Amino acid sequence: MNSPGQIPFNSFISLNRLDETSIYVQLAQQIIQAIQRGFIPIGTKLPGSRQLAQTLSIHRNTVVAALQELESQGWIETKPNVGSFVLRNTSKARKNSEFSQTIIQNQYADQTGYDFEKSTILENPFETSTCILKFDDGIPDSRVSPLQQLSKFYTANLKRKKNTKYLGYSDQKRPATFREQLCNFLNQSRGLHIQPKNLLITRSVEMSTYIIAQTLLQANDLVIVGQPSYFAINMIFQQAGARIKSIPVDHEGIAVESLEQICLTQKIRLLYLTPHHHYPTTVTLSQQRRTIVLALASKYGFAVIEDDYDYDFHYDDAPLLPMATVDYDGMVIYTGSFGKSLAPGFRTGFIVAPENLIKELQKLLNIMDHQGDFVMEQVLSDLIEEGEIHRYLKKSVKLYKERRNYMSYLLARELHEYVDFDIPAGGLALWTNWKKDINLIHLQKQCAKANLFLPKTLLYQAKDMTAIRIGFGNLTESEMENSVTILRDSLMTIK
Repeated sequence: MNSPGQIPFNSFISLNRLDETSIYVQLAQQIIQAIQRGFIPIGTKLPGSRQLAQTLSIHRNTVVAALQELESQGWIETKPNVGSFVLRNTSKARKNSEFSQTIIQNQYADQTGYDFEKSTILENPFETSTCILKFDDGIPDSRVSPLQQLSKFYTANLKRKKNTKYLGYSDQKRPATFREQLCNFLNQSRGLHIQPKNLLITRSVEMSTYIIAQTLLQANDLVIVGQPSYFAINMIFQQAGARIKSIPVDHEGIAVESLEQICLTQKIRLLYLTPHHHYPTTVTLSQQRRTIVLALASKYGFAVIEDDYDYDFHYDDAPLLPMATVDYDGMVIYTGSFGKSLAPGFRTGFIVAPENLIKELQKLLNIMDHQGDFVMEQVLSDLIEEGEIHRYLKKSVKLYKERRNYMSYLLARELHEYVDFDIPAGGLALWTNWKKDINLIHLQKQCAKANLFLPKTLLYQAKDMTAIRIGFGNLTESEMENSVTILRDSLMTIK
């Protein structure tokens, strides 16, 4: 039961003394409207007549008359020496009385009174499920994040007096500590040679790509992506008005011959790549093809977005350095996510590019996210400065390598007659090719019956493709065993 002191009567009751309708009638009408709209919940005890009169700055007798009218219509019940309560069943209200007819059914509009263009591009592709087990597209396990250490860093930064002035709305120039530390980290781990002026901090890779697309793309500009590619990024390019053309991806990455053929006949504005581990197939773009891509970009004048997807997760050999490390013509825009191995709330995105583009991108970011997250940036800065991020990455890479190996072992043991795959050199997912006659939607539905969720965004079925991207990073060994068992049993059911 709500306390009458919690109800903001002044926010929804407005009495007009110049109106021909009596004040007590106006009050009764507006209380009825408030009950109908849920502002005054069923069972609520209304304030006493003196208290309500004082709140609304009207005479007590006016309130008494309004309460009597409400009770006579069946909206409230008054109990002597206890108070007045909103009734659960208001069917006793005299619906046909002249008084009731004056009540305005003031509910929030179901639709706008104006036209607007609805997006068919940005329909939410993500699904939810109540299944106990779930395959994802390759995300880290937040359960193994050093939450206690992160909490200490966060608390310490909140308590620092020097940080207080940056927590509110302020135009004060913030210290560049995090950008400097992130520059050092990227230079050391990726072989880059950048300065803070080449770096822009965002909330995510998707935000980074959105800012780049809005800055560089115009209607009908041509954007090249791999086939298959990351659906969310494609949606961003389409929303910006671009035309998307896909080129094949094989065991060495995108087909550079196809890219060159397009260059000969069409003007390319942008090429989007995840060369370290192509999304979704996990293949690495070979060094030879990287060199060709850079040469084509310089020759034909198109920008390259190099998304360093999963760069921190490599298990077998030293990874190829990003294309941005040998981009001497300023063609590559390098994007990524720092802290991906941490819990999602402790990650941030970044863009590396020549200074003139960073300045232009900053203009849009200032409008979208002027304040940023100063405290989180300081936490991440501390993680780099004190070496915690390096220690945790080393530990997490070992764990995820073990999970990669165990998931590969289970699939090979239990499903070898249905599936074929290569063990990736890094990343948090396996690209699995299945027998052509397997209907992946039927498989999804059968798995769901056994409490295993296979999101549609992981399923790739076309005339020449039957594949599933299976993330292993977020699963323990027992969860992997149960998931693969359900996959096997579901396959046997639908065959």
